[in-house]
Amino acid sequence: MDKPQIILHIQKCVNYTLYDSKWIPCSAKFVALGNYARGTGALQIYEVSHGDFKVVKDVEKSKPFKCGTFGASSLQNRFLATGDFTGKLQIWNLESLDLPVYSVQAHKEIINSIDGIGGLGIGEGAPEIVTGSRDGIVKVWDPRQKDEPVATMEPEEGEAKRDCWTVAFGDAYSAQDRCVAAGYDNGDIKLFDLRNMALRWETNVKNGVCCLEFDRKDIAMNKLVATTLESKFHVYDMRTQHPSKGFASLTEKAHNSTVWLARHLPQNRDVFMTLGGNGSLNLWKYSYPSSRSKTDGEGVETGVAGTVDLLQNVTLSTQPVSSFDWSPDKMGLSVCTSFDQTIRVIITTKLNTI
Repeated sequence: MDKPQIILHIQKCVNYTLYDSKWIPCSAKFVALGNYARGTGALQIYEVSHGDFKVVKDVEKSKPFKCGTFGASSLQNRFLATGDFTGKLQIWNLESLDLPVYSVQAHKEIINSIDGIGGLGIGEGAPEIVTGSRDGIVKVWDPRQKDEPVATMEPEEGEAKRDCWTVAFGDAYSAQDRCVAAGYDNGDIKLFDLRNMALRWETNVKNGVCCLEFDRKDIAMNKLVATTLESKFHVYDMRTQHPSKGFASLTEKAHNSTVWLARHLPQNRDVFMTLGGNGSLNLWKYSYPSSRSKTDGEGVETGVAGTVDLLQNVTLSTQPVSSFDWSPDKMGLSVCTSFDQTIRVIITTKLNTI
């Protein structure tokens, strides 16, 4: 019993397909996003209190929601940015959900993934939102600028368009520095340097990339987790980039199914949860090697990958887990959704002892 325990605290069924859930910062509330069978969008706000959670707001919109983020909003506003099935990026004031405060036709097809930076006191520089779509294009938006993205990363002419499944901000340790990692259905991972507007690094992991996440967005790049189809995830040490070999990494098998997501604990960047297609949750701890870099035969510095240990695992559902979000405020509290149309609030214990 010394190990952390993953405890199901509360669960509730809903009447729509759940795609994303996010804690509202500095609150005991979370938002759930999804798709009603009639083809409309569900946006619900829940509040957790006294061992239960209740709907405090419930709105239906004309188009289904796929993903959301608070990452580009101030802590005062706590505006939610959403990507929908028609390629629209919208920003909502959760106090009045009649009309979005910002709306743009960001892509021609579904927005699979969204991330935000520059808000919530995380990361210096402008508030920005990145969207990745089935149309193969990754775009960066500044909500203060109407209609036009501030950056677009798309395949060159003649190159095949690949479905972009996941996007993530990182390296935002100064007002000028920032990068975007994007993962695609063919196993490509691309790292775009927004300061120099250039592709900094790319690799292929031979399986569709379901999720990318830096352990922290607002520090010089430290680690990047990539989860894929066919039971694997990869952890890259992003501190040392070798000119030809790129970044050192480790590969781990998990879940006996697609690894849908990885989410780092806000209070400890070396602890993260992976979420499986078989409805399971795995809690991992990353350990650094004694030295994170070494000099190769040609005198060039190359990175050294660490190791991961499985701290705990639990199966909550028979269906894939579609979203997971740690509470930024209360250590060990999390919300997750799965394709069995169930929202679960989970408590992970003893995280402060790791």
